[in-house]
Amino acid sequence: MLSELNLSVNQHPDSCPALVLNADFRPLSYYPLSLWSWQDAIKAVFLDRVNIVSSYDKAVHSPSFEIKLPSIVCLKNYVKPPLWPAFTRFNLFLRDRFSCQYCGVSSDLTFDHLLPRSKGGQTTWENVVTACSKCNLRKSNHLYQEANMKPSQWPYKPNVHELHKNGRLFPPNFLHDGWMDYLYWDSELEA
Repeated sequence: MLSELNLSVNQHPDSCPALVLNADFRPLSYYPLSLWSWQDAIKAVFLDRVNIVSSYDKAVHSPSFEIKLPSIVCLKNYVKPPLWPAFTRFNLFLRDRFSCQYCGVSSDLTFDHLLPRSKGGQTTWENVVTACSKCNLRKSNHLYQEANMKPSQWPYKPNVHELHKNGRLFPPNFLHDGWMDYLYWDSELEA
């Protein structure tokens, strides 16, 4: 049925993602922001898994019905969020605020093992820091003490809330105006 849908306006529906909220009206995830394509959002509506909170002015239609593209959907069943984030390159960069822990630059980023893998170092939160390619090559397979390259922040395993805090410094490229009421609920209110 979704393949039969046509846009009722000129804008392509792929430019209309839906923000996915948990049953408590908080995003399923902030980083990356929990977004669904218009197809996934409409499918979830028809499967009765979500409620539409808000819609775009754009609509899709088939021969027998028309529906506005959801801009915000809320799950009907609560999904318990994880306390500890997955160890991914993106989450590592987010923990380290997208900057080299040796020189502070924010371009050409990779990661470095404080205890090099060649010396038994593991790829874990507690042993890996964000590094630019230049610093990573300079440190090579030496211990940070041997290379005289102490990281500005010692590596640690962050919790989800710490990543959310850092993530506010790097908002997504596209934020629909209607989403702002559901993002950053724990921000301090102005007096």
